Amino acid sequence: MPLKTVKKDAADKLTLEWILHVKNYKLTLDKVRCAGCQVCALACPKEAIKVEKQPKAAGQKAKKAKVDIDLAKCNFCGVCDITCPYGAIKLTLNGEHVLSVLDKESFPQLIRDIKVDTRQCPKDCVECKDACPLDLITVSKMTYDGKPVTDLDALSPSQRRHVQITLDIKKDYCPTCRVCELKCAPGVIRIRKFMEGRIAIDQSKCPEGCTDCLDVCPIKGALVLSEEDRKVHVNEAFCDYCGACKVVCPADDALTLNRTKILHTPIESGTWNKVLLRLTSPAASVQELKAKAAQKRKDLVARRFVFEGVVR
Repeated sequence: MPLKTVKKDAADKLTLEWILHVKNYKLTLDKVRCAGCQVCALACPKEAIKVEKQPKAAGQKAKKAKVDIDLAKCNFCGVCDITCPYGAIKLTLNGEHVLSVLDKESFPQLIRDIKVDTRQCPKDCVECKDACPLDLITVSKMTYDGKPVTDLDALSPSQRRHVQITLDIKKDYCPTCRVCELKCAPGVIRIRKFMEGRIAIDQSKCPEGCTDCLDVCPIKGALVLSEEDRKVHVNEAFCDYCGACKVVCPADDALTLNRTKILHTPIESGTWNKVLLRLTSPAASVQELKAKAAQKRKDLVARRFVFEGVVR
């Protein structure tokens, strides 16, 4: 048991601490990065995280939901850190970012599959940087033959083709919405969403003039207001299925969200199976278990052939 527990709720962050003899666990929620989505609350094995809809005055835009963590329930496992789509939660042990559930292989690492090929970059283009809804991309410098380039016009056309651009994406905070990929030149950025699913809005059930879901959506372009019917419509190409919209929707059956797949490292874990069930659905969970069983059978057959080949 900890010698001391601390909870501090500031305007920009929420901090929880366990202070022991030689260990100091600290869990920090960055309220600026937090989108007020459902994921951490659904993933928490101890049900220590609550997501509360914020009241709004008439005529005002909706506010993103407030995330709170119960210090009495939290055991600093780090599952919320791993699953947060926006990297808004960090767990540290004595100041180091340590996640024991990963080290013990009781929980998988979610895969943010982001590949960048700057050789395909137009030399004076920063469209990916401008398009990123979370400001996570930096296009920092151009070099030719290892030397900085300050004036492209000073290079010949053949030299320009060999100019290298430094493009950096803060992957730990990227929800893999794919906005940069689809806005950028073909082949420069390739992204696989780490959460897949389906989202739909039944406009006939939306309250008149309501745009709450659009107000809180962290991904610009995932939800759009139609000029024709003045209703909110979904662009699934950009949606990361975080559920921030679902939390604030005032009509329970107007917006449906179903996560069907989560991209992660291989794992055999009862803890993960339970989290997967809460984040997705029984059908999606069963599908993953069947895929694991099929892979096991393939591995057994492969090992059998190898063994028989050695014996012969």
